[in-house]
Amino acid sequence: MAPGSSAVQQWQEWHQQRLETVVAPYGPLSVTGTYWLAQADDTGWIEGLPGQWRETPDGSGVVLHGDVLDDLSVAGEALMGERTLGTSAGGAEHARITWGDRRLELLRREGQWAVRVHDPGAPARREFTGIRTSPYDARWVLPGVFERYAETRRVIVPNADGRERGLDLGGEIRFTGPDGGEYGLRVSVVGSGALWAVFADGTSGHGSYRFRFLRTGAPAPDHSVTVDLNRTTLPPSAFSEHFLCPFPPPGNTLGLDVAAGERDLVP
Repeated sequence: MAPGSSAVQQWQEWHQQRLETVVAPYGPLSVTGTYWLAQADDTGWIEGLPGQWRETPDGSGVVLHGDVLDDLSVAGEALMGERTLGTSAGGAEHARITWGDRRLELLRREGQWAVRVHDPGAPARREFTGIRTSPYDARWVLPGVFERYAETRRVIVPNADGRERGLDLGGEIRFTGPDGGEYGLRVSVVGSGALWAVFADGTSGHGSYRFRFLRTGAPAPDHSVTVDLNRTTLPPSAFSEHFLCPFPPPGNTLGLDVAAGERDLVP
């Protein structure tokens, strides 16, 4: 952000960067499939994917076998034979796996491995017309306080693919809404201490997507945090049905109409 720029300008820059991320060749609109290794047959073949895939004996990685007909590369080198792959701490493969002009991303969820396909030629990229977003409104920039749990609490929530998985919660944000009401959101602590919430509100499903994401910076030493609902975003599952996004945990449906931030896709 440019020094001294106004809050509106900063939000406009954020919004533009967000759109560029969404429409990028390998952004969320490019995802055309998520394939679980558990779907592989006895030879390691998974319908819809090239090569042969299997877990390592200890389950800590994935062995990928390819030949010239598969058109697979790892870290820029054509894959001829086997390569053992793992994930970084953030869950993404260190070495890039490509399949022609597509990218393959390794995922691990609840101890199960999957492969996600990013295709820059995905129909969703061609058909995308925009994100319906509310204009910036300073009334939705709210002071909050973060209350950290003594230890992480794991809850089981439904995911967008119909399965249930664990969601780790590190605490709660308490804030006063523009209507004067007191509200709270249970949040995960990610990265260098930033906070992430999955929530629904009075507009969810009729005026906004069925749930949305909110990210904040790390709380200050006094536990204060800014809750800027202008920066509410759609989850990746709004752009592709092949994402595994968690639904809001219990307690994260606000009794408030959040008419701010990203609302839904433009029809």
